[in-house]
Amino acid sequence: MRAMQPQRQWAVLTVLSIILLLWEEAAAIEVPPDPKIQQDLKQPPTIVKQSAKEYIVDPRDNIIIECEAKGNPVPTFSWRRNGKFFNAEKDPRVSMRKRSGTLEISFRSGGKPEDYEGEYQCFAMNDFGIAISNKILLRVSKSPLWPKEVLEPLMVSEGSPLVLVCNPPPGLPPPTTFWMNSAMMPIIQDKRVSMGLNGDLYFSNVLASDANTDYSCNARFLFTHTIQQKNPFTLKVLTKEPYNNTLSSLNDTDPYVVRNIPETTPTFLSPSGTSSSKMALRGEELLLECIAAGVPTPGIKWFKKGGDLPEKKVKFESFNKTLRIVSVSEEDSGEYVCMASNKIGSIRHTVSVQIKAAPYWLQKPTNLVLAPNENGQLVCLASGNPKPSIQWLINGEPIESSLPNLSRKVVDDAIIFNSVQIGSSAVYQCNASNEHGYLLANAFVSVLDMAPRLLGPRNQLIKVIEQSRAMLDCPFFGSPVPEVRWFKNGLGIAPDNVKYRLHNNGTLEIKHARSEDHGTYTFVANNILGQAEEQIRLEVKEPTRIVRAPEHLSVNRGNTAHFDCKIKHDPTLPIIVTWLKNDKPLHFGWMSKFKKDENSLSIPNVNSDDEGTYMCMVKTELDQDFASARLTVLESSSKPSAFTDRPDPPEDLELSDPAARSVRLTWVPGNDNNSPVRQFLVQYEENRWRPGEWQNLSSYTGDQNSVNLLLSPFVNYQFRVIAINSVGPSRPSGPSSRYQTSGAPPDVIPQGLKGWGTKKTNMEITWQPLLDTQRNGPELRYVVSWRRKDSQEEWNNISTTSSKHVVSDTETYVPYEIKIHAVNDFGRGPESSMVIGYSGEDRPSAAPAELRVTKADSTKVNLHWVSVDPTSIHGEFKEYRLYYWREASLVKGLRINKEKKTKVFSSDVSQNTGVLTELIPYSKYKMYMVVANNKFEGPHSNIVEFQTKEGVPGVPKFFRIVQRNTDTIHLEWDKPLEPNGILIGYTLQYRTVNGTEVGSPQVVSFFPNVTEYTIRLPDRFTRYKFYLSARTQVGSGESYTEESPHFANEAYSKDHVDIATQGWFIGLMCAIALLVLILLIVGFIKRSRGGKYPVRDKKDLPMDPVDQKDQDGSFDYHSDEDNKPLQGSQTSLEGNVKESDDSLVDYGEGGNGQFNEDGSFIGQYTVKKDKEETEGNESSEATSPVNAVYSLA
Repeated sequence: MRAMQPQRQWAVLTVLSIILLLWEEAAAIEVPPDPKIQQDLKQPPTIVKQSAKEYIVDPRDNIIIECEAKGNPVPTFSWRRNGKFFNAEKDPRVSMRKRSGTLEISFRSGGKPEDYEGEYQCFAMNDFGIAISNKILLRVSKSPLWPKEVLEPLMVSEGSPLVLVCNPPPGLPPPTTFWMNSAMMPIIQDKRVSMGLNGDLYFSNVLASDANTDYSCNARFLFTHTIQQKNPFTLKVLTKEPYNNTLSSLNDTDPYVVRNIPETTPTFLSPSGTSSSKMALRGEELLLECIAAGVPTPGIKWFKKGGDLPEKKVKFESFNKTLRIVSVSEEDSGEYVCMASNKIGSIRHTVSVQIKAAPYWLQKPTNLVLAPNENGQLVCLASGNPKPSIQWLINGEPIESSLPNLSRKVVDDAIIFNSVQIGSSAVYQCNASNEHGYLLANAFVSVLDMAPRLLGPRNQLIKVIEQSRAMLDCPFFGSPVPEVRWFKNGLGIAPDNVKYRLHNNGTLEIKHARSEDHGTYTFVANNILGQAEEQIRLEVKEPTRIVRAPEHLSVNRGNTAHFDCKIKHDPTLPIIVTWLKNDKPLHFGWMSKFKKDENSLSIPNVNSDDEGTYMCMVKTELDQDFASARLTVLESSSKPSAFTDRPDPPEDLELSDPAARSVRLTWVPGNDNNSPVRQFLVQYEENRWRPGEWQNLSSYTGDQNSVNLLLSPFVNYQFRVIAINSVGPSRPSGPSSRYQTSGAPPDVIPQGLKGWGTKKTNMEITWQPLLDTQRNGPELRYVVSWRRKDSQEEWNNISTTSSKHVVSDTETYVPYEIKIHAVNDFGRGPESSMVIGYSGEDRPSAAPAELRVTKADSTKVNLHWVSVDPTSIHGEFKEYRLYYWREASLVKGLRINKEKKTKVFSSDVSQNTGVLTELIPYSKYKMYMVVANNKFEGPHSNIVEFQTKEGVPGVPKFFRIVQRNTDTIHLEWDKPLEPNGILIGYTLQYRTVNGTEVGSPQVVSFFPNVTEYTIRLPDRFTRYKFYLSARTQVGSGESYTEESPHFANEAYSKDHVDIATQGWFIGLMCAIALLVLILLIVGFIKRSRGGKYPVRDKKDLPMDPVDQKDQDGSFDYHSDEDNKPLQGSQTSLEGNVKESDDSLVDYGEGGNGQFNEDGSFIGQYTVKKDKEETEGNESSEATSPVNAVYSLA
C-alpha cells in the first residue's frame, strides 16, 4: 500500500496539471478601482480583521473578540461558540459593535470571565455568500499561587552535584522563572552554577561557599504582572576541611586543590542517559540543553553529525550549556551531540531532532470575479509535515453537503469553474490541516453582470505629431467583457497590426499618424446588457524642427557672434524658443548683452566669458528640437611664430618633498600668448614597463604651478608638463629628473574574475591583469584557487603570470568556487571575493515534448509544450528556441518565401506556453522547438503544422494615374503581393483637393477581377486624392494613396492636339527665324570692323594682375557680378551657365565696351548687362525664340 501511495499522488498531480493547463486561458475580471464601479459592485463578504487563534485575555479587562468584514451589501454577522449558535443578543454582558461583528463582553455588572472560555467562530454574510473566521480559542489568563510546602534543609557533601527543583505553578501563559536570595539579589550563575530550561538550579559541584539559607525560586506571570516566590531552600555543605573565606579568595583559580576535593569524571544532570529526542516546528526556536556534573567543572561543546552547525542561526547560551537555533527549517533535522569534558574524562549525549511543520501556504486561494459563461479556478496549495489534508467548504459548510453544481468541479487542491451563471456567487473556504495546526482561507467567486461603462474623460481632444504613434485610449468596464469597435467619420476600422492595432484594453493605436488620420473617432463597447459610446477628436500636427541650426564659431575678442536658429513648426501650435549657455538658460532684457530675434541670437563685443556651448531649444506642447554650437573667443596676437596663439611650454621642472608614494612637481609657466592658460596636463614616462611612452597622469587648473603627484610603487618616473589655453595645447616641456618609488605588495585585486567552460570537460578561469603601475614590485604573479561548490573540499591552487588558467577533466556544467590574489616579491595582495564559475556545457539531451497550437488567428497563435527536465540541459538554460517557416499560402498559385525564422522564449526552463506573432494570414506553417544552453541546441521536438486564419489584405502592388485628356483620369492597379485571404474586391475612395481644403469623399467598389477605372473630370483644373484598398471577408487592407498632378504639370497622351502642328505656330517660328538671321548678319559686319585682336585670341590672354588666387588655386575676380552669368551666356533650365563662342550683346548697341585707337576691343570681360537682359537670360529654353529656331532646325 505504501508503494502505491506515491504513484497515486503523482497521478493526482498529473491530472491536476492537465486540468489547470486546459483552463490556463481563463482569466478573472480585473475590476477597476473607480469609485462609481466599486459603489455599484455587488460583492460577497471578505474577512478583513479577526482575533488570534490562541487568544488569552486578562481577567481584569473586558473581553473583545474582533471580527471585521467588508462586502456589498454590507455584511451581517453571527457567532458560534463551541460549534453551537451563540445568541449575543440574549446575554446582557455581550454586545456587538455596529456594522461589525466584533463582540464586547463587559463584567461591570458581575460575572466571571472564565464562564466565557471556549472556541468562537465568526460568520459574515450577505446576499452573495458567507465568509468565516478562524476558530478563536478564548482562554482567561491564570496566575495560581505556589502550593504551601515545608522544605527541609539540604545536606550535601562538598564536590557533589545538586539540583534545586523549582516546579512553578502552572499558569496561562506559563510563567518565567528566576532565582534570588532573601536580599532580592539574583543568584550569581556561572559555568558551575546555572538555571536549566525547566527553571531548576543546577550545581555541577557544590563548594563550601554555596552554603546558604535563602535559595528562592520566583515565578513572574505576564498578564497579571505579579511575581510569586517559593519558600527558600537551606543548603548545608559537609566539608572535609574547615572553610576559610579569606584563604579561598587567595586561591580561586583552583579551589578544589585547596579544599582537598577529589576529582571526578563528568556525568549528565540534564538530560539523562546517552541519547534523547526532540521535536520542533518549522519557524519556531529549537532549544537543546546539556548540564553536566564533575570535578573540575566540565566544559560543554556542541556538534552536529554529518554536517556543520548553521552558523547564522545558532546561539550558545548559559555558558555553552544551551544551544538555541532560531527559525528552524527541515534542513535543521539531524543528530546533535553535546560533549562534556574535564581533565579527568569526557562523555557525550546525542539528541535526535525532528523538524515537523504546521501547514503553510504555497498558493493561497484568491478572490475571483467572473462574467457570466466565463471559466475560472481556485487553487489551494499548502505544505507541512506531515502533509496537510485539504478540505473545501462553501459558505462555511462542507462542499460535499452542498447542492450539486454542474459548472463546478473539485479536483484535489483546486476547484474548476466552467461557464458560471448569474446567481452562483459564493464564498469558498480552503482548510489545510495536520496534527500541528490548520490554515483557513476565504476566497469568493463573484459572478458579475454589468452593462459597459466609460471610465475616462468625455469628448477628448488628442494631439499628436505626424509620423508618431497615436494612442486613442477610452477606458471602460463591463461584464461580460464588452466587444470593442472603433469608427472614423462613421466608417468602421479593421485593426490589421500594420497601421491600426487594437490593444486588449480597447485602446486603438495608430502606429504612424498621418495628416489623413485627422478626424473624429468613435469608440463603441457593447455586451448583452447594453452599449456605451465615446467620441475622441484626433489632430495630427506637423513636427517641430530646426531647419537651420547654429554652427561652431571662432570670433575675435570685441567682435559680434551670431548664431542662427531657423525653426519650422505647425502654425496651430505655439512655440517657446529658449537659448542656453552651457546648459543654463540665458536671460534677455534691456540690461542683457544677449539679443535674440525670431531666428537668431547675437552676442556683441564678445570676450572670454562668453565662450561656451550655446543651445537653441524649441518646444511645443507635443514635441521639441534642439541644436547646439561652440563659441570660441580668439585673442589678438602679434607674435609671428608657429605657436602664435598657443601658450609657450612650461620650463624649469623641479622635484621636491619625496615620499614613498608621492612627490612635489614645480614648474615655471611659459608665455600665455594673450590667451590665459586654463589647464596644465602632467604626463609621465617610466623606463621599466613601457619605456619611451608618455602617459597622462593628472591635470590641474591654470593658476597652479606646484602640485603634489600621487604615484604608484616600484616605478621609475620622469615628468613633463603641457599648458592648454582656449586655442590649444603647448609643446611639452622638457622632462624632469627621474624619481624611483619603492616597492610594496600589490594593493589591487585583479578584476573581472570568472570561470566558464570552453569544452564540456574543462573550466577556463580568466581575469584582467593588473596595470603596469599596479604591479608594485618585481615578479608579479597571480594565485588562483578553486574547488567544487558546496563540497567543502580542499582548495586547488596554482600560481601563474598569465591572465588565464584552464582546469581540465571536469564534469559537465558543475559549479565551482573561485578566488584570486596577486603576489610579487614584496608580498601578497588582498584576496578577491569568491565568485561562482561553471565547467563546460554539453548538448541538451531532451527535447520539449507535445508541442501544439491553440487559439490561432490571422497573425498569431498560442503555443504549448511540456518543458524539459533542467538536468537534461547539461548547461545553463538560455531559451526555448522555436523554428518556424511558411510552408505555403492558402491562396492558390501564390509563390512564397520559405525562409526559416526563429522565436525565443527565455523566461525560465519551466516555461511551457508562449505566443508566436507576426505571422502572415491565410497561410500554412510548420514549426518545431529545441531547448538551448549557451553553446548547444538539443534535439528538436515534434514538427507541428498549423494554418493562420484569413486577414485583411496588403496594399495593392501598384496604383497608377494616367491622364488621357482634359476631361478624364484613367486609374490602373494590380492585386496585392500578399492577399492574406480570398480577395472579394477593391474599394476606391476619392475626394477633390484644393490646397488644404478637401471635398466630401466618394466611394466606389469593384469586383476582384477589375484592375482599372476611368473618372470623368468636371473641368481640367480639378484635382483628386485617391485611396485604393483591397478587401477580403475580414475587411479592407491598407490604402495605397495617390494624388492627381496639377494641370500645368500633367502629361498628355498622343490623342491630344499638338500646337507644333498648327499653321499659326509654324508661321510665327518662321518670322522669328528671319529676324534672328538678320541680327546674325549685322553681328558679323560689326565684327569685321573690330581690329587685329579677335575675341577668341583675347580669351587666351592672362588675367589682370589685380586678380587674386584663392588658397585652393581658383581665382576670385571681386566683381559685383559674381552671381550673374557672363555676357554671351544663357541660363539653362537647371540654372547652369552655358558659354557661347560669341556674344551679340558685346557688339550690340548700348554696350559699355571700349575700343583702343587701333580699334581693338578691350571691354569684353568687364561689360555689364542691363537688368532686362539678365532677366531675359533666366527664361527657359522652351520659350526662347533662339531655342525655338534651333528646335525647328
